[in-house]
Amino acid sequence: MGQKLKTELSRRERQVMAVVYKRKNVSVWDIRRDLPDPPSYSAVRSVVNILESKGFLKHKREGHKYVYSPSIHPKTAMKAAVQHLMKTHFGDSIEKAVTAILEIHNDQVTEEELDRLSVLIERIKREGET
Repeated sequence: MGQKLKTELSRRERQVMAVVYKRKNVSVWDIRRDLPDPPSYSAVRSVVNILESKGFLKHKREGHKYVYSPSIHPKTAMKAAVQHLMKTHFGDSIEKAVTAILEIHNDQVTEEELDRLSVLIERIKREGET
């Protein structure tokens, strides 16, 4: 993929990508069937075309229909989305992002998760010292 991944996705685009990642190879009809409050076929087709132009999807022709599949790995898409979120909402501040997550989910964070985060932070500190 020679082009730069455009990461700003609408709610509907994210929903479509979730269907495509789950099912791997899908037609517009398949996507429409799996969407909550599905819009018209032509609306789903438009979203799929936008996602293809943004570099998230690719297609192949099978008989009379197009079958879509992800053109990037889910982890790559997630990493790009997080980078966009960090830049747009947190000024690239890891501290601000982590603080926001912990404040939002403070009643859901387990001791085990906090311990794993502490271990990760200590490891990063040690690696930065070398």
